[in-house]
Amino acid sequence: MNTQKVDLSNDRALEDIGESKSIESPEVVTKYKTAAEAVNKAFLHVKEAVKPNVSVLELCKLGDSQILEYTSGVFNKAKTATGEKVDKGIAFPTCVCVNACVSHFSPLSDEDTELLKEGDLISIQMGAHIDGYCAVLCNTLFVNGTEIDSSSQTLTGRKADLVVAVYTAAEAALRMLRPGRTNTEISEIFAKIADAYDCRIVEGCLSHQMKRHVIDGNKVVLAKPTFDQKVDIYEFQENEVYAIDIAMSTGEGKTREQGTRCTIYKRRVDIEYNLKMKTSRAVFNEINTKYPTLPFCLRSLADEKKAKLGITELLTHNLVVSYPVLYEREGVFVCRAKFTALILPSQTLRITEFSMPSCQSEKTLSDETVKAVLKTSVSKKAQKKKKKPEKLNSQQVHEEPVPMETDERNA
Repeated sequence: MNTQKVDLSNDRALEDIGESKSIESPEVVTKYKTAAEAVNKAFLHVKEAVKPNVSVLELCKLGDSQILEYTSGVFNKAKTATGEKVDKGIAFPTCVCVNACVSHFSPLSDEDTELLKEGDLISIQMGAHIDGYCAVLCNTLFVNGTEIDSSSQTLTGRKADLVVAVYTAAEAALRMLRPGRTNTEISEIFAKIADAYDCRIVEGCLSHQMKRHVIDGNKVVLAKPTFDQKVDIYEFQENEVYAIDIAMSTGEGKTREQGTRCTIYKRRVDIEYNLKMKTSRAVFNEINTKYPTLPFCLRSLADEKKAKLGITELLTHNLVVSYPVLYEREGVFVCRAKFTALILPSQTLRITEFSMPSCQSEKTLSDETVKAVLKTSVSKKAQKKKKKPEKLNSQQVHEEPVPMETDERNA
């Protein structure tokens, strides 16, 4: 999610780091799937903890700790091409956004005052990586008492319209993520679905191609093209990996900052600068050691107070990129869904958790183009080879057919 101008220089620099293989390699597919398993399990732990009066900070800490716990137990004997231990851990810090909050809310330990309330609509975003191969997700949940998504409390009204629209759009995108399809075709389908459910697509919502160490690559699907925001048209290719991201709102679909502290940043590997402050240098060295290529939260650094002080100089000299906390206008609701998908030759495989709350929308989807897309299989149908007719010898031609014995069990 980014409402600012997209700068691809950092991503181009990242693509040159280390030995990058595509998912043509079974080893790389295994790493993507292992990262997905880590983030899926972490999400389910956070989902179970969601209930009224739970702190947003508590959920963010839980998500990050679960990812670190799982990844610490895998690929411990594996080595990189240079003989080093495989790096692994958090690919994107856990964020919990409530109601009108759109993205990137992951508070520091001394700043969280937000508790969940019954009726809240919340989105949970997180990511894990193995050796730089990332799996990310975002799912929306409805806080409805002591249980989540209880069948006894189905979501209705405008919230239901919103959630159904977002998850329908995500399902359509999955089916269109095939070689020969284009990024603009997905944008057009998103617009049709949003109109059907009377929702607005959040501006600046981007889906990115991912590569090793690159969580937001150069190939982009812009959910809502505008006069100011456009991307180049391109076709999807086999063996590409994408993080598909879609967010909609019951408001205008326009985001804004409201003064909430930004806590998530990413190192820019294409920029160098000699920092003046001792604290800034210490923070920068820690970032280079722990998070050289992927986003991180200030909360994960050794000293949060020093991190808050030192990050200012890094940001001033463009050594890091910020992920600001974005909001819709007060009183509206936002729903967001994000998943990681591998475009394999035989199918497009969604590898991260995809959980839709129980909803009942009174609106219907009537567009025939969208309906046709949703009926499309995510797998390429295997073409059966026609058997060549067997040549019969003269004896077989003149033989009488033998009656087939019937099996009563199959009758």
